[in-house]
Amino acid sequence: MPWVNAEALELRAMAKDFAQGEIRPYLEGWDAERRLPDEIFGKLAEMGFLGMSVPEDHGGLGLDLTTQLLVLEALAWGDAAVALSVAIHGGPVVRALLDHGSEAQQAMWLPKLASGEALGAFALSETDAGSDATALELEARRGPEGWTLSGRKRWVTNGDRAGLLLLFARTGEGSDGISAFLVPRDTPGIEGMGRERTLGLSASETAALDFDDVHLDDEALLGPEGQGWEIARGSLVVGRMSVAAQALGIAQAAYEHAIRYSREREQFGRALSDFGATREKLARMAQRIEESRALLLMTAGRWKVAAEEGTVLGRAGEDPLHLPASLEAAAAMAKVSASESAMWIADEAVQIFGGYGYMRDYPVEKLMRDAKGAEIYEGTNEVLRWLVARDLLHETEGS
Repeated sequence: MPWVNAEALELRAMAKDFAQGEIRPYLEGWDAERRLPDEIFGKLAEMGFLGMSVPEDHGGLGLDLTTQLLVLEALAWGDAAVALSVAIHGGPVVRALLDHGSEAQQAMWLPKLASGEALGAFALSETDAGSDATALELEARRGPEGWTLSGRKRWVTNGDRAGLLLLFARTGEGSDGISAFLVPRDTPGIEGMGRERTLGLSASETAALDFDDVHLDDEALLGPEGQGWEIARGSLVVGRMSVAAQALGIAQAAYEHAIRYSREREQFGRALSDFGATREKLARMAQRIEESRALLLMTAGRWKVAAEEGTVLGRAGEDPLHLPASLEAAAAMAKVSASESAMWIADEAVQIFGGYGYMRDYPVEKLMRDAKGAEIYEGTNEVLRWLVARDLLHETEGS
């Protein structure tokens, strides 16, 4: 099984230094203002972080998935809102282009995504199609000169700032009636319906988009018509691992704040870290981080093997490594494990801080708000457990 190499560790250290100098000093203001400034995206592009998954011949770094996840964890250690924008851009969007894009589509979009000229957004969810994404209603009608889109998308990360939308629309009935499209954000007829107000990840640009008879050329279709759900599923395997990496960054930050505060804060004439109850909390925090990180890195190694074998969406028992769960289920497990660890660790960090932990003047309350989002987006943890059970029981999509 591939493990972490020296280059990956070096890039993670570089990303952590970037987060320390270019993200952490400003995250309180970004959170209060509910926005990320243009400047941070320019700096991310200069560092190559927007092109991590783009091949070198298209202007990117061409990093392996394990390295990308370690970088995302370091960025989330700085601010999860920044990491989320980078993850959506370089995860599901670029992955779908690499796996299903034509040479012309890749040549047109991959260099722009790598350089930051275009930011990517993943437009799948709708008002009545969240966990059940196959229930989406936004319609794509075929005409003599292309396609016309009508409907609305919700919870689109990078929605207003994006240059490219990876959009999924209904072109027929059922899960076989969903198709994927590459949609320039500035296409006439696309209107932003405002930013969502979220509990955490406040600086992340999560938008609703309205599509009013938006015309697209035939070349906008990504992959074959009717294969959109399979494209989305494949993209979400990487997307869920990216969420796990973000959650680990949140968890690591909360743990470090708790360690530092427990040494500095005194009660009853002793440092908090001298009390057995505090030590138990800290030990369990560290254990959960290491467990979740090990599962994520194992899953990333499996993804590399499965991608080479063409079995990313294979069922349980079909894995080339002969492991009990399919890669799709393993990615779901990694996301559930890391997000729940992050939420638990952030909660315990708030408890260690006591009354101060509940105050906006201290960092752990924001981490707790951000951690909650990781339990919900890219599939709620309840739905992902159902997906894992269905996989292990060898049930079909409609079971």
